[in-house]
Amino acid sequence: MKALNKRSHFAAGVLTPAQLRWPKGDVQPPLETPFNGSSLKSAWSTTNKKSSILIAALYLAISLVAADAVAGLPTDQIKATVDKALIVLKDPRFKPPAKQQERRDQLKQILFARFDFAEMAKRSLGANWRRRTPQEQEEFIRLFSDVLERAYADIIESYTNEKIVYIHEKVDGTYADVNSKIVTAKGEEYTINYRAQLAGNEWKVYDVVAENVSMINNYRSQFTRVISNSSYEELLRRLKDKNEFTGARKK
Repeated sequence: MKALNKRSHFAAGVLTPAQLRWPKGDVQPPLETPFNGSSLKSAWSTTNKKSSILIAALYLAISLVAADAVAGLPTDQIKATVDKALIVLKDPRFKPPAKQQERRDQLKQILFARFDFAEMAKRSLGANWRRRTPQEQEEFIRLFSDVLERAYADIIESYTNEKIVYIHEKVDGTYADVNSKIVTAKGEEYTINYRAQLAGNEWKVYDVVAENVSMINNYRSQFTRVISNSSYEELLRRLKDKNEFTGARKK
């Protein structure tokens, strides 16, 4: 299976403990300390130094927690969605083949809350999106959402208790990249990276990059080829065929 991911923050302003250093030179005494000149030196007793260190440690801890809370939100939200999906996949009630549709219905409810299917549909159609009427766009979003749900379900259904590690997070304004990987029992690693956009208070996924292959770019290439070689109507026909664009074997 391809990858899912502890985060490394390439979000602005987040430093690891190793990157944080206590400022060089003497620490300034409290402003209310009534010492100056030669008495200033004696003011820095062992007790005061220990107090300064404790205050610094507390400040550092607060800074790290605050930075992590801001920078980690995209990863936290995506991880929560993936974790919910994995709970469904591990549920023995949904293991029998006869329960596949019920399992996928459960996954669909989970994914709808995190994936921006409208944005994904728009990006996958590329320049052809602007040529479609609002009614055609709505129909395309519906058909393409079904394709995406099946495709992503195929990816995560291949999960067999591998270790999922969230490695890297990058936030640029209202856009974020969340990088993850799956580590198999044999030590093999596969990457699944999520590209998300902020909508209100939620980070919505608009692309999934599995092993450096963008799902949206891949679909855009296929869709453009079908439209160029045939027509938009032919693309719709193929989208309605559940064996098209998912890697499923044709009957």
